Amino acid sequence: MTARVSELLDPARIVLQLQSTKRTAALHEVAKLLVAHPDVANFEGFYQELLARERLDTTCLGNEVALPHARTEHVKKIVLAVGRSDPGVLFENSNQTVRLLFVLGTPKSNPGDYLMLVGSLCRLIKDEAHRAALLATTTPEAFIATVKELEDKILGPAK
Repeated sequence: MTARVSELLDPARIVLQLQSTKRTAALHEVAKLLVAHPDVANFEGFYQELLARERLDTTCLGNEVALPHARTEHVKKIVLAVGRSDPGVLFENSNQTVRLLFVLGTPKSNPGDYLMLVGSLCRLIKDEAHRAALLATTTPEAFIATVKELEDKILGPAK
């Protein structure tokens, strides 16, 4: 597996105007984009593990970004959905407002790929200009194109 976030993105799994302003509702709004994903074997099981992980500790990365995730038997391969909120969603467990949510499901059997992907995502969003570019996109397709462009800049062109 490659550590490229862009290869996991699908326009159907990106919502650029989250309706929810509460953490749990926003998590559900983004996670439900994965209901019909072919690599999600049991959405409800995945979602419950996502919530359990979120209760354990905050998934906020700082800089208005959160990475709610679950390592679970309920997904066959790594899956990703993205939500963006212009006003932001309060993650009260860390007292941070989040504008970008990357909801990630990863098989328990493959922690290496998960760690590579999280590392790539962190490199992608650590730069303020990169986050601003992602927050400025107007369509899911433009969001994906921006991610690809930033990854090419950071990791070099895809092979």
